[in-house]
Amino acid sequence: MSVDILTGLASVANEWRSLAVAWHVGLAVWFVMLVAGRRPSTRSLGHVLVAVVLSVSAVAWLSGNPFNGLVFAVLSGTLVWASARFPAGSAQSSTLMSCAAGAGLVVFGWTYPHFLNADSWTPYLYAAPLGLLPCPTLSLVIGVTLIVSTLQTTAWSSALVVAGLIYGGLGVFGLGVQLDWVLLGASATLAATVFHGGPYVQISIVDAGSDPGGNVVSRGAVAVAQGRHGRERAERTRPAEASCAR
Repeated sequence: MSVDILTGLASVANEWRSLAVAWHVGLAVWFVMLVAGRRPSTRSLGHVLVAVVLSVSAVAWLSGNPFNGLVFAVLSGTLVWASARFPAGSAQSSTLMSCAAGAGLVVFGWTYPHFLNADSWTPYLYAAPLGLLPCPTLSLVIGVTLIVSTLQTTAWSSALVVAGLIYGGLGVFGLGVQLDWVLLGASATLAATVFHGGPYVQISIVDAGSDPGGNVVSRGAVAVAQGRHGRERAERTRPAEASCAR
């Protein structure tokens, strides 16, 4: 049975290759815009990632794989619901360590070196099965989530962690695809970042005497932290931890 599943996945990766190329081109434009300094809203970034996930569902249904089609349809719906609860405003970058881990996962998902028939490594740079198959797609979406701290809400992250554990486990233990250990590690990293690393922090700089409550304060940073479960708090902080946007 595993041979049939692997054959089906390879068929998807090669028959839908043009769609994978389109996703690479479209996402490349987004990444270039980000590098150039354009800061999209967290919600719009979430919608782009949902579209990639929904693409996996659509391709699975059209390719006769109802299991992947249903799971990714449910995942897409969950992420749409979660994205509606993202904080207003532009996306904010995470810490340097999270950004480094996320960037590695983005590269892994972007160039996922399996299932695609290719004579060299070059086609994996633009035609790996991103937006077609579960593991490369989840790896990239989790990677972006690690890079962007304002995506790291409980609902959004929990859905990705569960999906990553399911498909990473199926890939490694069910299908023998050892590459999918990376997806298992990605899920564990996101879980540790979100549920152990604390809330994302928004920093604003204030001068002496500018405290909204009328209290005299020295120049420094005031951090407003949105808790993972909806709580908010304000506190004086030392200079913020370095982020990948700096």
